[in-house]
Amino acid sequence: MKKTLVALSVLMAATSAQAIELYNQDGATVNMGGDIEVRYKKDTAKDSEFKQEIDDSDLNFDIRYAVNDQLSVGGYWELNDLATKDGEGGDAYVSFITTEFGTVKIGKTATQLDDAGVGSDYLFGIESFVEATDFSGDEVVRYDLDKGNFYFGLAAMQDKANEDLVGEDGNYFDFKAGYRVADFDLSAFYGKAKLRGSDDDGAVEADLSIGALQATYGGIENLNLEVGYYKAEESKADTDAQTFAFAADYTMDKVKFAGGISSTDYSVSSKEDHKDWFINAGYTLAPNTTVYAEVGGNDKEESETGFGVGIKSSF
Repeated sequence: MKKTLVALSVLMAATSAQAIELYNQDGATVNMGGDIEVRYKKDTAKDSEFKQEIDDSDLNFDIRYAVNDQLSVGGYWELNDLATKDGEGGDAYVSFITTEFGTVKIGKTATQLDDAGVGSDYLFGIESFVEATDFSGDEVVRYDLDKGNFYFGLAAMQDKANEDLVGEDGNYFDFKAGYRVADFDLSAFYGKAKLRGSDDDGAVEADLSIGALQATYGGIENLNLEVGYYKAEESKADTDAQTFAFAADYTMDKVKFAGGISSTDYSVSSKEDHKDWFINAGYTLAPNTTVYAEVGGNDKEESETGFGVGIKSSF
């Protein structure tokens, strides 16, 4: 393998849907991928300054060994934020990939609700509990099945190391189900969390139910329309939040225009109801490389219109 790697097969061209193939022999493959994004951004918080940010600087490796024609065993790991002092390990898991029965991932990765959300945004986007929450952990088991028209997934997460919100005595479970028919993609998500961990403010004890419904329509040439509904309930405090969202994008040659709006309402007066919006344009400068500009905002108190420009590239 070392000789093959030294032969610099890394120089092979990669398409937008492929990583760089480092090795492929005797049923074993090693692929490398990554992304980088640098931007200048003025946030929506009042009196924010226009400043540079390195949003992504990630590198990943995907290793797979074919057991037979139906099953492969793999390992995946990534390094996040390599260009910053806060750089840390990203996903790291083993996987079992089958041609007919789906994929199982075990390790550090995201759960199903991480796939929820609408809108082709770069900087601001639509805000909801689902969009704002990190649905990932170090102790995850995830299953995915995609049969073309129908797709389905399950995930469970523990925190026996007691390092996250879930906590040693907590647990988390979620699933998604979707169906593609004609020009529609319809999906539903549901999650249940027993949080017994801690955050920066101290110990956390909460029981959450999270749901999402989404629909995407792509029946008009170059145009995509998306709608979403998201709801989160906390049973111990008897509170909930719900968000309605709409987004659209239109592609014209190498330019993609997008925008979206959302409305979030809380059941308690201590939380501020708000509406969020964004509009942007991105230009495909080269394969897998986009330069963009975006404007966004909300109607919260102490908030201003935000804006930014940036460039992102992936392989």
